[in-house]
Amino acid sequence: MLEIFQYGFIVRGLEAGFIIAVIAPLIGIFLVLRRYSLIADTLAHVSLAGIAFGLILKLNPMITALVSTVISSISIEKLRSSKKVYGESALAIFLSGSLALAIVLISIAHGFRVDLFNYLFGSIVTVKQSDVYMIGVLGAIVIALLIAFYKELVYVTFDEESAKVSGIPTKFINTLLIILTALTVSLAIPVVGVLLISALIVIPVVAALQLKKSFKQTIIYSEIISIFSVISGIFVSFYLNLSTGGTIVLITLVIFFLTFLMKQKTD
Repeated sequence: MLEIFQYGFIVRGLEAGFIIAVIAPLIGIFLVLRRYSLIADTLAHVSLAGIAFGLILKLNPMITALVSTVISSISIEKLRSSKKVYGESALAIFLSGSLALAIVLISIAHGFRVDLFNYLFGSIVTVKQSDVYMIGVLGAIVIALLIAFYKELVYVTFDEESAKVSGIPTKFINTLLIILTALTVSLAIPVVGVLLISALIVIPVVAALQLKKSFKQTIIYSEIISIFSVISGIFVSFYLNLSTGGTIVLITLVIFFLTFLMKQKTD
């Protein structure tokens, strides 16, 4: 069992996976409660276009994905806050537009490359030591900002209008949350892949919510579910030769269905 740690890519994958597993539910809890879960999926598709740019220009795809998602997240929030475009409409525009752009860029690159396939579905083999360092630094920044603005984020999540009247800068808090979501999406790409990122951000939180605990307890349970899913998913995928991202998400889904059944029995 311990021979798995002899492989450098596994150790790097576990390090990156653990950091992402900690961050994802911290962002997901605010998105789910605000019924804004689709933003994670939208930014994941935006990151795909960023990755395609990176591969064509021979740049680090994580950096180009990061830049594209942050810029898009700010644009989405501006559109949403302007009230000229409904929130879900803005998400649909960016989701379909970025996916179309990614397809065009892929065709320019003459086909569906293996590198891009790994980024789509996740592959811990592709995680470099420099990626681990970047994930660690940016992950620490995300956690620090969440702690610093925790009270404001909670207030705005449960009652945005009241928070606005109370003098909380709701526009800044909303923009901060969506930028942090963009960072989390970009960081999770190497481990779970573009197509499965939103699942890791949303499903552990939804599973924890089935337990009907307090806000802080829900965060703790979602953290436990997320970390267990990622670590066990990496182990299972290694020994059974399965896709890492898909295995992680399937484990989170199993846990969700178990918590859902528990809730049904207690209701």
